[in-house]
Amino acid sequence: MPDHTYRQDLMGTARLTDPTPVVAGSWTNFELVYTAGKFGIDDLGGVRVAMRTHSDMTPLQTTDPAAPGYLTVEASNGVPIEYTFDYKRNIRPWGNCITVLCKGFLRPGDTLTFRIGDPREGSPGVRMQTHCESAFQFRVTVDAFASVDYTPILEDRQPTVRIVPGLPVVWKTLLPTLRRPGEAFRFVVKSEDRWGNPSDQFEGPLALTATPPIEGLPGTVRLAKGQFSVVLDDLGIDVEGDYVIDVKDGKTLLATSNPLRIADSPFAHYWSDMHGQSGESIGTGTAREYFTFARDRSFVDITGHQANDFQVSDTFWDEINALAAEFNVEGQFLCLPGYEWSGNTGLGGDHNIWYRSEGRPIYRSSRALITDTTRPETDCHDVKDLFAALQGEDVIVVPHVGGRFADVSYASDARLEPSVEVHSSWGTFDWIVEQSLQNGHRIGIVAGSDGHKGRPGASYPGDAKFGSYGGLTCHLLPELTRDALFEEFRRRHHYATTGVRLFLSAEMQFPTAARIFHRNPGFAPDGFDVGQTAIMGDIVQTNAQEATFKVQINAPSPVERVEIFDGVTRLETIRPFADADLGHRLRIICKGQETRGRGRLVKWTGAARLSGATASRIKPVNYYNPDKQPRLTAPDLIEWTTVTTGGFSAIDVWLDTEALDARIVIETNLGTLDLALSDIRVDPVVLACGGIDKTLSVQRLPDALTQTSLSVSRQISIPDTTEVAIFARVALEDGHVAWSSPIYMARQYND
Repeated sequence: MPDHTYRQDLMGTARLTDPTPVVAGSWTNFELVYTAGKFGIDDLGGVRVAMRTHSDMTPLQTTDPAAPGYLTVEASNGVPIEYTFDYKRNIRPWGNCITVLCKGFLRPGDTLTFRIGDPREGSPGVRMQTHCESAFQFRVTVDAFASVDYTPILEDRQPTVRIVPGLPVVWKTLLPTLRRPGEAFRFVVKSEDRWGNPSDQFEGPLALTATPPIEGLPGTVRLAKGQFSVVLDDLGIDVEGDYVIDVKDGKTLLATSNPLRIADSPFAHYWSDMHGQSGESIGTGTAREYFTFARDRSFVDITGHQANDFQVSDTFWDEINALAAEFNVEGQFLCLPGYEWSGNTGLGGDHNIWYRSEGRPIYRSSRALITDTTRPETDCHDVKDLFAALQGEDVIVVPHVGGRFADVSYASDARLEPSVEVHSSWGTFDWIVEQSLQNGHRIGIVAGSDGHKGRPGASYPGDAKFGSYGGLTCHLLPELTRDALFEEFRRRHHYATTGVRLFLSAEMQFPTAARIFHRNPGFAPDGFDVGQTAIMGDIVQTNAQEATFKVQINAPSPVERVEIFDGVTRLETIRPFADADLGHRLRIICKGQETRGRGRLVKWTGAARLSGATASRIKPVNYYNPDKQPRLTAPDLIEWTTVTTGGFSAIDVWLDTEALDARIVIETNLGTLDLALSDIRVDPVVLACGGIDKTLSVQRLPDALTQTSLSVSRQISIPDTTEVAIFARVALEDGHVAWSSPIYMARQYND
């Protein structure tokens, strides 16, 4: 097998004629000059210039000189050449690839000039990728001998350009969601550009106002150019209650923080994104930059690095462990060593692996892109082999849905797998929760990003096949330590969100003392506490015939609905408004996915036409691409394009006129709804469009929702012979969703 490293020093050089930093998502063009090395390039040899698969830069094309992405290549000696641009026609992660075939030969010193977004005949150039990168590389490989074996030029000769953030468009203010009285906490003010990159382009004072007042909070803070955030550490509040902080620029309200609850509790809340990749595998940037972003840009409390195992060399595995040890500071920021077991779908699919301590083995699904033989083989090609190998390890495993979806029906091990991942940048996948519960698995529910853009904890989809903002998990911990995290993770004491930091509490109260197990009683029947209150994730045995399920929500956006589930059965939908509150607002919703695998993305093109009614304004929900927003083309016409990958995109439409016989026709490439407006109420009218929960729907909402806090109390019956799994799914007006981990209750032991 060729190692693709033969005399890299003789394969030539490459340079950008203008390496000036580029603003993420801006329009630009590049001129790259490759100079042949000692070997030249033989007749029918060639050169490849590749960019990372997950760069969302404008796709290149060779047919229209006036269109975006126009590519030309010229040889200095006039030799005839052929060149193409292809997606995923090169070894991962360099999938966006220009391939040049020389129909003659190049001598040493001859050049090929690549004009990427060639502006000479009217092309606007290329829109740069939407995420920042310290060294965006045009990776040059050379087939000098016409053997179709492409050798990279030396790393220090690979041309790179820095991609920097743009001006601030969105402001974020972050508080924890639960702390105890007197416990120190952090407050963060930061801004993001239009593509979600943290911006350092603001300069000036910002006013802070807390409601209720917070002692020790300054009235004003200042940001300097080049500064990404203001961080106020060691704040504290002695009085129980719910607190928010407003940030203003002069009289302009920039942002209101997520709510902070101060309460006497055995736990505080800590937020994680434990799932993402860096440029050493399929992502962007370095692993060090990845950990730094999680700590200093997105301000999560806990993170982990999940590179695909078949790209993790022994050297890189050592680096991941060393970085995790370096960044982990108990009580401040937890960083776990781990990787993604990336087996083929038929052998189990993707699973996240996190160790409590460094120095543990990596059990790979394959060595497809590495050739390491420096250590004994530890490969586990099947997830069942992985589970066997991990017995006795201090490890947590979570199946997730990404490129290869985890098939929890194929294999599951409750000793290793406390939870499943319901949401990531790939989309929202309630089906993995449903499938787990149908199989009788006692699982918690977590979320992460699986981000490939170097932004763990604040992972925007950009303009690529990722359809969602990355998720977060809130962990209920007595303290921020690895020991506490592993204990409470295994007890499923956590809830998942699609990226919003909301306060969520879900408890079950029993009329008499119940057994609350520390682990699955199927393999640890003797470990339990006795009490009358269970929290999310607990497994309970009780003599009671019913218990009281209590849910509390305090969110940064109004609550649209709360759904209570027993396993896969929805028991009730609760809304903080009644039919009498419905107004002149319609919500048009595109939702779902094609399949569970890589082909899940659904492309929607739609138009809504009103008759007998007109609209005054619209508002997008879960439209994260600023260049592809819905349009109110005319007072009676709304048009849009979007993609869904398991979650949804919606458009809120406010009507300013509405006749008694008014109608709406919603036409999309996947189906049409033709309805009288009088027939649209709060329960959506749904058109099934195939796939997996792929639907087009429309509902009516109040003109404004204002209730950001909600308390729900419901009696839950406990059957004599079966176990119930009770959890809440919370939907907010702004499109975010949260899931509490189920509470499992039975009147007898269930293994």
